Amino acid sequence: MLAIVKETSPITGDDIAEKLDTTRAALRSDLTFLSQLGILEARPRVGYYYNQNRHGYDVYMRMVELTVGQYQSVPVVLDERSSAYDALVSLFMNNIGTLFVVSEGGLLEGVLSRKDLLKLAVGNTDMHVVPVGVVMTRMPNIIMTTPEESLWMAARKLTHHEIDGLPVVKKLGEDQYEVIGRFTKTNVARAFVDIGYGYAGGEDDE
Repeated sequence: MLAIVKETSPITGDDIAEKLDTTRAALRSDLTFLSQLGILEARPRVGYYYNQNRHGYDVYMRMVELTVGQYQSVPVVLDERSSAYDALVSLFMNNIGTLFVVSEGGLLEGVLSRKDLLKLAVGNTDMHVVPVGVVMTRMPNIIMTTPEESLWMAARKLTHHEIDGLPVVKKLGEDQYEVIGRFTKTNVARAFVDIGYGYAGGEDDE
């Protein structure tokens, strides 16, 4: 994508998608992320330009080099036999946006977000009697990451799928995953702060 923009800028998102034999919608999160990094500049009714200032590109490369395992957080898990009310309490007690539901053996069974619980609450349902399995997202529709994956790819998953967090997993067998961490937008922000701290020469603001 960067090579196309460098060679033919200005170029519209539709033209980029055509050259890559895909759709504009499929590229939206990538174009947004590259623009936020300053690698691309977007001008209304004109298209995208490649920013000759390589600072944004350097940030991008750092995001590719760093891994999820370097920034992941401790996961908060919930037993699959728990109620939706238990999940709601756990979310607020831990001040998080996503819970990971596991089996008795500790295997990932589902993901539960604040949005899922809000939909249930709006319907005036008794959350004490509804099991989390009714409202959670189940396998194989769970978006996951691993400690070895780059921050860039994990951040792309968050933005592309418009979700708050990813379970960091270790594969144990066919469709069997152990939850070993949590990766959220907060982890991405922490990485950006560290990268910016490095460019600032390691000096804190007065």
